[in-house]
Amino acid sequence: MALSMEEQRILTQIEVRLSEDDPRLAGRLARLGTPRGRRAKVITAAAVAVVVVLAAAGAAIAAALLQ
Repeated sequence: MALSMEEQRILTQIEVRLSEDDPRLAGRLARLGTPRGRRAKVITAAAVAVVVVLAAAGAAIAAALLQ
């Protein structure tokens, strides 16, 4: 769900204030989001790879049965 322009503006203000008030905490929170994004990409890539392998195996089996 996308944020409205007003919600995005408020979120940006909160991030700026947090960085000013507690830079150490802001840095920790910023690092927390990074592995999740990477993990989601890895899971998505693995799922796509499985689908491709299954499709190729299905095509090979179908071709063998048709001969």
